[in-house]
Amino acid sequence: MSFIAYLIITVEIGFWVFIAAGLVTRYLLGRKRLGLLLLAMTPVLDLTLLIATTYDILANNATATAAHGIAAIYLGVSLTFGKRMIRWADERFRYHIMKIGPKPVKRYGYDHARYELSGSLLHVLAWILGGGYLFFLIYLAGNPEQTETLLQILKVWTLVAAIDVALSLSYFIWPRKAKTDSAH
Repeated sequence: MSFIAYLIITVEIGFWVFIAAGLVTRYLLGRKRLGLLLLAMTPVLDLTLLIATTYDILANNATATAAHGIAAIYLGVSLTFGKRMIRWADERFRYHIMKIGPKPVKRYGYDHARYELSGSLLHVLAWILGGGYLFFLIYLAGNPEQTETLLQILKVWTLVAAIDVALSLSYFIWPRKAKTDSAH
């Protein structure tokens, strides 16, 4: 496994460690500012991955691997979904651990469809950011053989994002229904 692959794993673990530490510090230790600081460290991890990936391709003249492409996907997804993931973790921590706050919402019908579509639109934004970064690397490297893998990953990601949008739109046609209690 390459250095970049190990770095992606480290950054992902670090992301969840900072979130857990931030929530524990905020709610269990009562240190709201320190908790917020720990939560705010997650973009620093993204920046580290961005710099390392760019350096590896451009300065080290490395042939791009799937790990470099996955790093771009990770960065795009982290930037667009990061706040949503932190909110998701915060809601569940408050409800399940602290026993405060409302129960996390289960979505049905058109509310679910709108929520899923908003997630798909965030995925498209992630694709724009991560894909733009991939194009940037391809352009700056200036060597199609060195960056062929990045182009292939971008093609697959384009297909995945299109399928995601199509699935989200299908919820407007076939809305998710609440489970009925069969005992009644």
